[in-house]
Amino acid sequence: MLDKKSLRAELKRRRADYVAAIPDNQRALLFRRPPGPVLERVPEGAVISVFHEMAGEVPASNYARFFFERGHRVALPWLESRGAPMQFREWANPFLDDGLVPDPYGAFQPPADAALLVPEVMFCPLLGFTAQGERIGYGAGFYDRWLTDHPPLLAIGLAWDCQRVDELPLEPHDRPLHAVVTATRIYGEL
Repeated sequence: MLDKKSLRAELKRRRADYVAAIPDNQRALLFRRPPGPVLERVPEGAVISVFHEMAGEVPASNYARFFFERGHRVALPWLESRGAPMQFREWANPFLDDGLVPDPYGAFQPPADAALLVPEVMFCPLLGFTAQGERIGYGAGFYDRWLTDHPPLLAIGLAWDCQRVDELPLEPHDRPLHAVVTATRIYGEL
């Protein structure tokens, strides 16, 4: 098995190749709304967190718009600085990106004056996952720490099918997800 650093590099390459092979008009149709089994587990009025996708990531902002239209408050991860703990702040209008600002890693986040929220349902980014809901992220540990300190009602990864692996080099601090949603199926147990 590859070490985490090598595995992350391999998964980034695999994801980039996979996404590049999907025609734009088909990619625009994917991840438009959560699948039914996921929606059945989301309580009415729950605070939902997503992530503002970076190049190659699943278009999670589609889920933000979907839940916003259903009356949910939507939050994005927020970082004050590279070493600061992750928080979540409200994305007041997920139909517009113009109010978002870059975080210390280049992803978009709400401004510092946006309301702090604690998500009850989280849709998490990842680089790799197993069919059992184990995940490997980008290596900073933000989501693992949040999931340990603030366990949500539901934590679901969003990924492309090519990101599934048979096993991961897990450490004690790595937190599993309840499920992972891809364009073709749901892994894990809801």
